[in-house]
Amino acid sequence: MKKLTILILFIISTTALHAQESFITEVSYPFLDKLIATAKQNYPEVKIRQAQTNAAKAALTQSKVMWLDAFTASYIYSPRSSFNLSNPTFFNGYQISISVNLGSLLSKPFATRSAKEAVNVAQYQQQQYNLTVEATVKRLYFTYLEAQADLRNRARAVVDGEIAVKQLKYTFQKGESSFHDYNEALTSLYNQSSFKVQSELAMLTAKANLEEILGTKLEEVK
Repeated sequence: MKKLTILILFIISTTALHAQESFITEVSYPFLDKLIATAKQNYPEVKIRQAQTNAAKAALTQSKVMWLDAFTASYIYSPRSSFNLSNPTFFNGYQISISVNLGSLLSKPFATRSAKEAVNVAQYQQQQYNLTVEATVKRLYFTYLEAQADLRNRARAVVDGEIAVKQLKYTFQKGESSFHDYNEALTSLYNQSSFKVQSELAMLTAKANLEEILGTKLEEVK
């Protein structure tokens, strides 16, 4: 009877320690898409990338308008009733003149091309960071689910350990098991309780890391 009891307890302990619950069935890809969308909407670095793209587009628009800087318009007015002996003019009334700065005019295509490339660079950087955000959210989400599954395993191991301790305590009091066996069961229960605490910390840390990039509480993502 003693050997049978110890064998049963060994099987229970081994199962609790080594049976790992898969979290694959817990993965929800529609919910994961919501998490990614939330991160892109709230995470400050994403907003910075968008602002840089908008600034590059504004600079491009400005460079196109600055083509007019190469042209300078002016006018003079000569009254019909006056005659200037030092600087005689043959035309009376308003006279308009337009001057062109060739150096400025020739430099404008290069400035516009540079502004277009700046827009492309900003857009590529934004696209690259969006991919980084997606990969990061996926990794943190999977880590969080894995931590939850591990915590459930550890919680069951503690329950099994408590059952084993109660059984050994009962058989020990009846003289059917030794104090050594009872003490080992207590030690195992203590270890499993410690592992559970570590798993709780890992789960909370994984949740905090995920919420950091989401910019909101996980429970608020619907």
